[in-house]
Amino acid sequence: MKVWILGTGSSGNAVLIEGDGTRVLIDAGFGPRALAKRLKVTCVDPASIDACLLTHDHSDHVGGVARCARRWGWAVFATDRTAQSRALADVSLAPLPVSTPMRINGLEITALPVPHDALETVGFLATTLSTGARAAICYDVGHANEHVRTLCSAVDILVLEANHDEGMLWAGPYPPWLCQRIAGRSGHLSNRDAGALVRESVTSRTAHVVLAHLSEQNNTPQMALHAVRSALRGTTFKGKLTTAAQDSVAGPFLPRGKKFDDPQQYSLF
Repeated sequence: MKVWILGTGSSGNAVLIEGDGTRVLIDAGFGPRALAKRLKVTCVDPASIDACLLTHDHSDHVGGVARCARRWGWAVFATDRTAQSRALADVSLAPLPVSTPMRINGLEITALPVPHDALETVGFLATTLSTGARAAICYDVGHANEHVRTLCSAVDILVLEANHDEGMLWAGPYPPWLCQRIAGRSGHLSNRDAGALVRESVTSRTAHVVLAHLSEQNNTPQMALHAVRSALRGTTFKGKLTTAAQDSVAGPFLPRGKKFDDPQQYSLF
C-alpha cells in the first residue's frame, strides 16, 4: 500500500491510494491541469486511476470531478445523497455503499458516515487484499463519533484532519457565525481534538499519521504538529507524524516495514 496527499485544504483536496495494482483517488478538488501536474510528481498516469471516490459534495472536494472523469474515463462513486448535489449534476456516478465494504480490484473500500455539514459526508478505510494493510482517510469532520473512531483505529496510515487552532480561529478575521460553524459538531476538527483522537487510535502498527486540511487562516503546521505530538506523549507510537499542505504533494506513505525513503513534501509553486 502507498498513499500520496496530492493537496489538502479549503482550495482543493485529493488523496491517491495505491495497493495490489489498484489506484483509487479520494476526491478531486482540482481541475485536470492541476491534478495532472500533481500526479506527475508521483509518476502516476491519471488515466491509470481505477476509480474516484467522493467524501462529500463541497467544491474543494468535487470541483474537478466532472472534467477529470470526462478526460480520463474514471468511474466515480458517490453516496445516494451526495449524488443529488447540483455540483455533481454533470457527472456520471456509480452508487457508493455506506457501511458495506466494496471491492475495487485489489483494494477493499469501506465508507462510513462522519459528521460534517454536507449532504452525506463519509470517510474511507482502504485495505489491501493481499497483505491486509489499512489506510484511513478522515477529513472534514466535526467531532469524533463512533464511525470516526472505527475508521481511525489500528490502521497503518492515518490521514486525519487537524483544521484549526481554537485560539487563532476565535481571534482571527472570520465573522462569528463562520467561527461557530467551523468549531461546531458538524464543522472541522481542531488541533486539540485531532490530538485526542490520534492518541486513542494509534497502535504499534501505525507507521504514519498525516495531518490534513489545515486552515491557512487559523492554523500553522508547527501548531498542529505540536498539539498532536503533545497528545502522543507517553504512548507507544513510534511512527512518523507529518503535515500535508495545500500547494504541495506529500508522500509516499507506506506501512511499517516497507523499504522506502522518508516521505517528502514536493513543492509545486
